[in-house]
Amino acid sequence: MIIYNVTLNIEDDAHDAWLKWMKETHIPMVMETGMFLDFTFSKLLSRQEDETGSTYVIQYMANTMDDYEKYQAEFAPALQAETRKYFDGKFVAFRTLMERVEF
Repeated sequence: MIIYNVTLNIEDDAHDAWLKWMKETHIPMVMETGMFLDFTFSKLLSRQEDETGSTYVIQYMANTMDDYEKYQAEFAPALQAETRKYFDGKFVAFRTLMERVEF
């Protein structure tokens, strides 16, 4: 299983609108692509001393690398542009790709 991890810090003045938008619009749109089986949406509780805003982690689970790559090629640019349209300059995000290790 492939895990597409998005870690995002949102400024306090945009937090409530962003959180509502993520729950009601963005995450449902990502899931509607059909490229992911499931997701988790978490808020980081630990903070760096000089950190401001709130940090969240969204993990999308894809069945295969092909599903993830199709998402990146066909859907991600438009969905990321939507985020910038509403919240440009109010967040910092970084993305990582992981593979679940089975026991």
